[in-house]
Amino acid sequence: MTMHRLKAVLIAALIAAGALGGPVTAVHANNLDSVLAVGKSKNNAARKSQVKIDRLAEETRDLLTEYKTVMKQVDGLKVYNERLQRQIENQVARIATIEENIDNSTVIARQMTPLIIRMIDGLQQFVELDVPFQREERMQRVGFLRDNLDRADVSVAEKFRAVLEAYNIELQYGRGIDTYRGTIDLGDAEREVDFLRVGRIALVYQTTDGAVSGAWDNAARSWVDLPSGDYNSAIRKGIRIAKKQATIELLNMPVAAPEAN
Repeated sequence: MTMHRLKAVLIAALIAAGALGGPVTAVHANNLDSVLAVGKSKNNAARKSQVKIDRLAEETRDLLTEYKTVMKQVDGLKVYNERLQRQIENQVARIATIEENIDNSTVIARQMTPLIIRMIDGLQQFVELDVPFQREERMQRVGFLRDNLDRADVSVAEKFRAVLEAYNIELQYGRGIDTYRGTIDLGDAEREVDFLRVGRIALVYQTTDGAVSGAWDNAARSWVDLPSGDYNSAIRKGIRIAKKQATIELLNMPVAAPEAN
């Protein structure tokens, strides 16, 4: 719009000056066209430059946004790598510990086997010298432990655990009351009886008809007869208590006197 106004003003001026001379006016008109053409060219170049500048500015903003995103990812990866490095160091230390334990386990295994054998020997001797309740079952347990010693598919740790379990079972025998049925040789004949065990302090029996009762004398390693009037009723009641058929109460039982050391 400005260029058109300028052109109009210049033309008017030239027309006014035309009275001064025709050739001069023509020269000035040509110069004016050249000036206007140069100005228009500069304006076009300026518009193109502005478009290019705007495009470059937008690309710069996009690159800056992408750079910030990448830097956030880099920071996150640094934190992750630091934590991963600590985990790797801990795993390396754990591997070293495991390898050391493996080396030690071989030595321990060689030392454990003789210990297990001595424990089984001690358990068998204890059962043989103990009050003979459920003797067959207890000796079978000892035999199972001995069979385990020669088994290649059972680890040393499992063999040791089985021995400890057997010891624990023997320990529990001394803390409870139990009854079971079996047979006993009374001299003239073998009789079916009910055994009553009170911990390890008393092991008594009573025939199934309730007529005969006896007790184990561990010092003499034999059975002894009991007076029927003194113990029959107490043993019968003890059997009912062990079967949970009666409430717990004090019982008059034959107990060996403690020995002086």
